[in-house]
Amino acid sequence: QLQAFGGGLVQPGGSLRLSCAASGFTLDYYAIGWFRQAPGKEREGVSCISSSGGSTYYLDPVRGRFTISTNNAKNTVYLQMNSLKAEDTAVYFCAASLLTTTGLRDYWFSPLEYDYWGQGTLVTVSS
Repeated sequence: QLQAFGGGLVQPGGSLRLSCAASGFTLDYYAIGWFRQAPGKEREGVSCISSSGGSTYYLDPVRGRFTISTNNAKNTVYLQMNSLKAEDTAVYFCAASLLTTTGLRDYWFSPLEYDYWGQGTLVTVSS
């Protein structure tokens, strides 16, 4: 089971940190992805971290503003979001995938490659 939390209302330029906590399985064998879905839009991959933590991937519009990290001891993955913009407003989801290496590199952004999903947490960026 995955549980995502940490969303909320923040002003443009502000920051939030989302957390994705896993229970019932270890993150040691799973890549974790963050996805978001805005009203009327398709779900899109925002970021992903490999099971080892050694590889990270980002959607171009968030690169340099968002940072994904993992604390395997706590079985938790974080998404630090800085310099938030109105267009970052969405429900954010975390998900677990068994993809590794080239498969992860090529398909990390595809929701179809993820086996377990947490509930979403709403991020609203507004003044």
